[in-house]
Amino acid sequence: MRILVTGGAGYIGSVTTELLLDAGHEVTVFDNLGRGHREAIDPRAVFIEGDLGDRAAIGAAVRQAAPEAVMHFAAYALVGESMEDPSMYFRNNVIGGIHLAEAMVESGVRKIVFSSTCATYGQPDRVPITEETLQRPQNPPTANPS
Repeated sequence: MRILVTGGAGYIGSVTTELLLDAGHEVTVFDNLGRGHREAIDPRAVFIEGDLGDRAAIGAAVRQAAPEAVMHFAAYALVGESMEDPSMYFRNNVIGGIHLAEAMVESGVRKIVFSSTCATYGQPDRVPITEETLQRPQNPPTANPS
């Protein structure tokens, strides 16, 4: 299967890419290298440097890769940081996610694995966390504006 991995230069994306390649899949990695590392990208994968905030770049990447599925690991996931700079998270996670979805629709890609955060579970009662674990998201306290 041809798979496009967004965020494939990050930890989860790079490990997933390696496992997909080991299983015989064709993988294209799309990453802006802002938080990931070029060295983490498996050399067997095709690499396209680009940002989800650039609608044309993700559209071109999806057309070039012609994936049958997308695995999306390019969202930001640090809860504390999201509270400090919510607009950065909105631009990357929401707007970038919309750009990816639009590119997929335009290219007829109907399968996606969307990687989320385990922060939706809060402090779990047991580990490992499963999808049946009760979700109790918690946000860090914010400073009172003066």
